[in-house]
This record gives sequence, C-alpha cells and structure tokens, in this order.
Amino acid sequence: MKQVEYGPDGSLESLRIGTAEVPVPKAGEVLIEVHYAGVNGPDLIQRRGLYPPPPDASPILGLEVSGLVSAVGEGVSEWSVGDKVCALVPGGGYAEFCTVPAGHVLPLPPGMHLADAAGLPEVWFTAWANLVGMGRIRTGDHVLIHGGAGGVGCAAIQLARHCGARVFATDTSAEKLEICREMGADVVINVREQDFSEAIKAEIGKRGLDIVLDIIGGPSLHKNLHLLRREGRLLVIAFSQGAKVEIDMMPVLTRRLTIAGSTLRARSDAEKMDIRDELLHQLWPSFALGNLRTHTHAVLPLERVADAHRMMEAAEHVGKIILEVRK
Repeated sequence: MKQVEYGPDGSLESLRIGTAEVPVPKAGEVLIEVHYAGVNGPDLIQRRGLYPPPPDASPILGLEVSGLVSAVGEGVSEWSVGDKVCALVPGGGYAEFCTVPAGHVLPLPPGMHLADAAGLPEVWFTAWANLVGMGRIRTGDHVLIHGGAGGVGCAAIQLARHCGARVFATDTSAEKLEICREMGADVVINVREQDFSEAIKAEIGKRGLDIVLDIIGGPSLHKNLHLLRREGRLLVIAFSQGAKVEIDMMPVLTRRLTIAGSTLRARSDAEKMDIRDELLHQLWPSFALGNLRTHTHAVLPLERVADAHRMMEAAEHVGKIILEVRK
C-alpha cells in the first residue's frame, strides 16, 4: 500500500510517498480501505517530533479517515466488509489501509460524500469531549469559541447551538467570520480589528460567559478568565500563542472557575468508544436531517500532502483540509 512518510528533521520537504505491507486487523479491530484522510493540527506537531504516537499505534500520520471496511478482526460483529464508514484512528490515516478499534468507527451519515465524512471524527469527538464532557454545557449557556472557522471551531459552534447555547466566535478575517455565522454563531469578532474581551462585554454586560473553548493560550488566557462568570469553565485544547504564561489565580478562587485541558489521542479506547456512542445517538440523526454539517475547505491528492500541511500551518483554511488517498 501507499503511505506518507517523513524524515527525522520533520520538515515539509521530507514528506514523501512510500510503500508498506497492508496491516492485518487484530481481534476487535477493522481494516479500512482509506479513500480520504483528514488533516489536523496534531499531524503537524507529530511530523515535527513533538507529539509521538502511543506505543501501540501506527507511526504513520493521520487521525481520521473515511472509506470502506475491507476486513474485520476476530469478535467484530458490528461491521461488515463493504460498509461505508468514517473513523477516529490512533494513527495510520495517511495510507491506503489502516486498522482501527471497531468501537471508534461510525457509519457514513446518509447523503454525505466520503470526502466530507473524513473531516468529521477528530473535530466532533473533540468538540463533544470538551463542551459536553468537561464543559457540562446547558441550554442558555453563553459560550465563546476561539478560532471558530477552523475544523474544531466549526464543530464546536454547531454543537453549542445544538445544545441551546448562545455562541460567540472569534477569528481573523471577514471570510472566516462569515463561516462562523453560517455555522450558527450569534456574535462574531475579528480579533485583528477588535479586542474580543471588550466586544463581548459590550454584548452581555456583567453577565459573563459560562464556557470558553480556547485554542490560543498565551496572553489571551487572562481575558478568557476575566470573561467567565461564577463557576465558568475554561477549556484549553491548543495554544497557538504559547503554552507558558503567568496567571492571576484570584479570579479562579473567588468565582470558583474551572481550567481544564485535554488531548483526544491520549484517551483510552473505552473513553473514545463512549464518545462515539454519544455522537452516533445524539448527533448523527441531525447530520442525516442536514441540521449539522461539515465544511470542507480543500481536497488535495495524497501526493500533495506537503501543500496540505503548508496550508494548515499558514492558517489559510476555513473548515477542513482533506487528503484524497484513492479515487
């Protein structure tokens, strides 16, 4: 099979197409014939050597795929050869075949193209685990989503609206803010033109936010904390402006705030299966009705994987960047 490889320097130029034997599914796993693979921030970090895969995971890049079930391992009865699926994978997505625990696989939403479905698992698992699992989102909550036009941002905006929240979203251009509106954001803020903290205060006064989903980190951390109302939750999933910052903990104490961080890949198979089940029962019917959707920015052939990574590094995209593994 074809697969993407990269050199020890982790440079874009080292990305190349190599070959390997097709993996064999173990008990409880399925083998997927990959047609499309989603590109995600952790792929770039792994390429640079800063996000090693778990010991039992494939070292190949790629955390989400769509395609057809090609084979099933011992004990798997939920899936059959030929099923159209998308899946959250622990690694190995940038290849023509990959194995995945059967409990991390989802059926293709009715009417959705395989290319679009490849952009579902990583971002919707992440949005659900944070907003619902750790954020305990409720109807009427006021929620701020930073980077709203990114893959996770588009999912998080829609999920927050689905849960009955009022949604604020930030991003860096008029085009990206329009996508945030299309996804359901009530208030959008261009952080290159406005101070997001002041803009939100002008909208809600002293009420404060219930949840902030942060991909920025750095100096924005202080503003996020001061926007939260009593028992508000700051959920950190990335830090484009830096992971190290000094903070004043007094608001955390006086307003009983929660600061939580998470990565998806490190969660156990059982945790991921629980999230899969929640997505399948709570959200997949809404995808079938068209009430929830994904937004695909670009579909590039596997041979242009370096261009896909370059596009993500430049933050040029809105929604998902997808690799076409096979036609």
